[in-house]
Amino acid sequence: MTPAAKTRVLFVCIGNACRSQMAEGFANAYGSDVLVAASAGLAPATAVHPVSARAMLEKNIELKDHFPKALRHLGRAQFDLIVNMSGSFLPGPPPGQIVEWDVTDPVYMDYEEHCEIRDEIERRVMALILGLRREPDPKFRGQGSGRRDL
Repeated sequence: MTPAAKTRVLFVCIGNACRSQMAEGFANAYGSDVLVAASAGLAPATAVHPVSARAMLEKNIELKDHFPKALRHLGRAQFDLIVNMSGSFLPGPPPGQIVEWDVTDPVYMDYEEHCEIRDEIERRVMALILGLRREPDPKFRGQGSGRRDL
């Protein structure tokens, strides 16, 4: 019996410094049995936000080796699902199915608010992972709270 192929998921936000980095961290830590995660930004920052990194350490997820990337840095990588948290339209033809997550950007928030956003992202990523475990088809539609198909 051949194991099912893992769903390739791309998390996108504006700077790839907070939201998408946290989502990638949670996805790879909790869902590596069903997905392979990456992240990118529409206008990448110069570094992962230190408050995001600190907040993730509380969850025992290390982001020290992560760095912001632009979509173009992904080259010809193919994704089954793109989770857009940017609040903007993604440029060019979509390289996979897109779902929208309305998640506030914590970049200018204090630590406590940052942690609230982190926890919201963790809940959404867990819902995605559980959905993929129930329906491992790479065409997973991402149905559920806070997401919609485009």
